[in-house]
Amino acid sequence: MTYHSKIVEAGKAIAPFSQTWDGIEPESVARMRLQNRFHTGLDIARYTAKIMRADMAAYDADPANYTQSLGCWHGFIGQQKMISIKKHFGTTKGRYLYLSGWMVAALRSEFGPLPDQSMHEKTSVPALIEELYTFLKQADARELGMLFRDLDAAKAAGDAVNTHRLLHKIDEFETHVVPIIADIDAGFGNAEATYLLAKKFIEAGACCIQIENQVSDEKQCGHQDGKVTVPHEDFLAKIRAVRYAFMELGVDDGVIVARTDSLGAGLTKQIAFVKEPGDIGDQYNSFLDCEEVDAANLGHGDVLISRDGKLMRPRRLPSNLYQFRAGTGEDRCVLDCITSLQNGADLLWIETEKPHIGQIGGMVDRIREVIPNAKLVYNNSPSFNWTLNFRQQVFDAWQAEGRDTSAYDRAKLMSVDYDGTELGVEADERIRTFQRDAAAQAGIFHHLITLPTYHTAALSTDNLAKRYFGEEGMLGYVKQVQREEIRQGIACVKHQNMAGSDIGDDHKEYFAGEAALKAGGAHNTMNQFAA
Repeated sequence: MTYHSKIVEAGKAIAPFSQTWDGIEPESVARMRLQNRFHTGLDIARYTAKIMRADMAAYDADPANYTQSLGCWHGFIGQQKMISIKKHFGTTKGRYLYLSGWMVAALRSEFGPLPDQSMHEKTSVPALIEELYTFLKQADARELGMLFRDLDAAKAAGDAVNTHRLLHKIDEFETHVVPIIADIDAGFGNAEATYLLAKKFIEAGACCIQIENQVSDEKQCGHQDGKVTVPHEDFLAKIRAVRYAFMELGVDDGVIVARTDSLGAGLTKQIAFVKEPGDIGDQYNSFLDCEEVDAANLGHGDVLISRDGKLMRPRRLPSNLYQFRAGTGEDRCVLDCITSLQNGADLLWIETEKPHIGQIGGMVDRIREVIPNAKLVYNNSPSFNWTLNFRQQVFDAWQAEGRDTSAYDRAKLMSVDYDGTELGVEADERIRTFQRDAAAQAGIFHHLITLPTYHTAALSTDNLAKRYFGEEGMLGYVKQVQREEIRQGIACVKHQNMAGSDIGDDHKEYFAGEAALKAGGAHNTMNQFAA
């Protein structure tokens, strides 16, 4: 619907009340409606689900159409990310937000900083989804508000060309609202608890929910030790719970990401129930580390299972957890992925211990033998030492090719001494093209970094503190922050505008006309940053 048709529509709504709604202007109503396109979280979820589905189809047609996101722990961070993307690339297409349970635990819990173990308040996750979308909607309102002001100025100046250009920009305006992939951890309880929490996610605006196959009350960060998985039927029940939540709320094309931590998880809390040989429970149990026992030599309290006519004793730890056989992680991952996709999941997440395209692609190839269009969301994790990993990959590749590697110490490849070397340059090039190459060779549809803005906040704050409290004093802020904001065109250099001051002034004028007391007058110091 065009700007003009919005004004006409508003005028029709006002017309029956022309004698009582004095001062309600159709154009002002049209502007406010355009600035607030999404009225509920469900509106957002339905809109963004369609975007994700279209992007998934585009990737299936050509893996060059992969998508990306960065993890954001505050609405402002998500807003500034999307404003930056629109500024530099002209479109938000293919760029999402990621909501990391790790960052919610570390930064948003009322308990204070917590490890990634599902100890934070589960309601804090849907609260952050709502916050992110509040800030993205405000970014829409801000940008459109500036266009409206420019339009008024062009009309007042009688500039027909610029007026036409601005009307076109308003009609073609692209929202900052994009899909969020939201981390529900292991569901924070049983399947019913997962369903109830998933509804909160969706009502807040999430079109995509990521859930993992760890035990809810034993959940660990995917890059830490001590991970414990659940039998497939338990995990599939939670996937179905999320699907029912989407469908109950009318988001039928909502997206579920099934995450498996089996590659690094050597433990399970329970032995799967088996109905018949070879079923999914029997396959899960087949990975248990067992020893054959004689019925005459049983220990008091031993837990036993039968397998192919033999009596087997699973290896049980003092924690009452059962151990898987070493070397079975990849097979368990592949089985997890296939069963998840066969039971309602749309995308996969395989948590790995290193970013290695060959390793990831090998598993995806096995999955695609059963599910041809299987595709991944992949964590380009800050928990990986990317520099060391890729330098070692180049080193190993060179050795396999018979190249001379005597100038390099594999154990010390992180050293700055190797930064400008041929090996260091080749490793950096592999890092640069990792997302593109992994999308083409390893079935990765979506690349994300879980907690980059956690690290950028720490790094930038450290640099500012070092300079401001040191010899540079105020120059430490002015030179490294404000001057760069101005020169790089960072929107929030005009922080009053970013916080909504100009939007508020527009509203005051709608409400009170010439009597409006506005903040953006001649004495507003933000005018020092005028272009």
